[in-house]
Amino acid sequence: MIHSKNPNMIMKKVYSLLLACLLAAGSATAGEGMWLLNKLKQVNEAQMRELGFKLTAEDVYSLNHASMKDAVARLGSGFCSGELVSADGLMLTNHHCGYSAIQSLSTVKDDILTNGFWAMTRDQEKPAGFSVSFLQYITEVTDTVRAALTAEMTEAQRDSVISEIGDRLASQATAGNPHLDANFKSMFEGNEFYLFVYKVYPDVRLVGTPPNAIGKFGGDTDNWQWPRHTGDFSMFRVYAGPDGEPANYSTDNVPLKPKSHFPVSLDGVKKGDFSMIMGFPGSTERFLNSDGVKLALDVEQPSRVKIRGEKLAIMKKHMNADDAVRLKYAAKYAQVANYWKYFIGQQKGLKRQHVFDRKKAQEDDLMAWVNADPARKLKYGGIREDLAKGYAERARYEKASTYMQEAAFGSGVVMAGFRLYGLMMQLEKDPKNEQRITAMADQARGAMRGIWADYDPATDQEVTAGMFKLIAQDVDPAQQPDVVHTVNKKYKGDFSKWAEALFKTSILTDTTRLMAFLAKPQLKVLQKDMGMQAMQSSLGLYRNVLGPAISDAQTEIDKGYRLMEAAMMEKDPQKMWYPDANSTERLTYGIVNDYKPADAVHYDYFTTELGILQKEDPSNDEFIVPARQKELLLAKDFGRYADEDGSLHINFISENDITGGNSGSPVINGNGELIGIAFDGNWEAMSGDISYEPELQRTISVDIRYVLWVIDKFAGAKHLVDEMTLVKTPKAAPAPVEAVPATPAPAVKKPVRKG
Repeated sequence: MIHSKNPNMIMKKVYSLLLACLLAAGSATAGEGMWLLNKLKQVNEAQMRELGFKLTAEDVYSLNHASMKDAVARLGSGFCSGELVSADGLMLTNHHCGYSAIQSLSTVKDDILTNGFWAMTRDQEKPAGFSVSFLQYITEVTDTVRAALTAEMTEAQRDSVISEIGDRLASQATAGNPHLDANFKSMFEGNEFYLFVYKVYPDVRLVGTPPNAIGKFGGDTDNWQWPRHTGDFSMFRVYAGPDGEPANYSTDNVPLKPKSHFPVSLDGVKKGDFSMIMGFPGSTERFLNSDGVKLALDVEQPSRVKIRGEKLAIMKKHMNADDAVRLKYAAKYAQVANYWKYFIGQQKGLKRQHVFDRKKAQEDDLMAWVNADPARKLKYGGIREDLAKGYAERARYEKASTYMQEAAFGSGVVMAGFRLYGLMMQLEKDPKNEQRITAMADQARGAMRGIWADYDPATDQEVTAGMFKLIAQDVDPAQQPDVVHTVNKKYKGDFSKWAEALFKTSILTDTTRLMAFLAKPQLKVLQKDMGMQAMQSSLGLYRNVLGPAISDAQTEIDKGYRLMEAAMMEKDPQKMWYPDANSTERLTYGIVNDYKPADAVHYDYFTTELGILQKEDPSNDEFIVPARQKELLLAKDFGRYADEDGSLHINFISENDITGGNSGSPVINGNGELIGIAFDGNWEAMSGDISYEPELQRTISVDIRYVLWVIDKFAGAKHLVDEMTLVKTPKAAPAPVEAVPATPAPAVKKPVRKG
């Protein structure tokens, strides 16, 4: 799965401080590229038409009339993408994108995560708990920003001026309209700047989801793998107020009447067909240099894999023992597991594709061009030194930073402590401001109720013990939080005993204790609380040691990349360049195609129902086939959703360029019709976020005909299919055959019998 966003906002902030968004170079190779919609006309349209695109760039992105951009949804702040498929706001996305919403609406008695759910009437649709937004327009503001910058500015001064301008432009774009959201974005590491304006709709409702056995068929085993047989889709509806404008949830709201929605093709796909994907890719690092690749391979990725593997084992043990815990932790487990496997695959891909060596060769070539001209050398000569110096400094803190992100902040009790940190600071600085304290206590109460809805103290106790034990074992003692030294001293290094004492006493691990405290907050209670002490210790290490050190190193790195990317574009001005993914709406295009992952191995471009039946294993919950599904598949009851070869196509692959955030994106043919929903990348190209591999890189999508079959034939929710605009290209009439006079058959000589 390419679902990438961690729902915890504090974790997002930690990551953003540690990992700069590296922006990417483009290529004229079809397939590669995450292209800006407002540049399609001048950069991409001609090549798209050569590949089979039958429309125009204006049909994709237009400010003057309805276009495809109006039918592509950003889920939340960009954790996934979706597409509108009816005039009444019906939206498709991935099952794993809707997973958290589906899980939160499930109970042990009504387990819709396991059993599926279909609203047979609109009053049965369930509030999903997330918003969606639609792009209104893109404005390039590069000239405005550059006019305020000078060559004499330090990197910190540049960043401050750019941030100030971005805030001002965003405020101007949304002034007087509470439904608009403006995102100021830097592209090419500070060489170009854009403003993206969206309209946000907060009322989204669950309409339908297949059972987990279809939506997540293959589970972690098949994740990131091809061939796949997964029905990775779910269905929602976007609602608006009676006036058609965005509105918070209300029974008075009505289905959104969108400017545009995608017609749905019943034609299927064939090898060589044009395909394009629109969505919100989160982050790629195509410009990552050799120093960055080395740091990722040597430190970051192995650390993440080890920590996540330990966390998954603990969570799985508790989930298997209790159905209530299974439901509470289903989404958390899926999020951790998804990128645990991703980092394993990326390590293998980077090594197999010799990405370090290739990056080094590219850098040598660039610096040879730079050094061949005195003016270029004066401007760009320090690129390699800036990057090498920055990465050398960052490497000193990378392991500790990664362990803080994944291990310390991977503890539920530590993250819960963050929810009370503001209240603690208020009690410390101004204990007499009762109105402010009461307001912050109410805020914390609401936040903690949200946490406790999907929380099991026994599971988190073991996770917390395991995570801090890993920090004690693997991180330089000088870069460990103080709480580790306390455990070593007071509990003789027994993290299980420490966690037991913490969970027995902390207000963060018991709702009764917590609510009693919030009714009458006292600073001394927080100061003595072991959970708050663990949180403060972890936060203090990051804020006072790791954060500043990483930030200083990153300043050198950011400067190096800004100059490097400017030099690369100056060196090759005729090349088609695209900025790296940064959660802004993009388009990628290519063709449907098979591939050869290894010697003597060939993978076809589609899978069928036979693969589901072949993979079935009733003893493995990842490969269970529901009885009704099996019955229909064996009977070949495919109806109008069958391919012309008579089979039911399940998934297909194409040469499209996607990453996390693209989950749920529409896959569109040359006529602008929906042919699938993107949901994954393939194992052999896991290095693709850093280095696109044209011979190997494929996007895995669920065939839209399988989606329709599940809704109609399996679920019996044909009314939802009827709501869509289905398109089927008529078969061409066979050419007339010219009559030819009959020719008499030659005489057959009878054999002569001997004997």
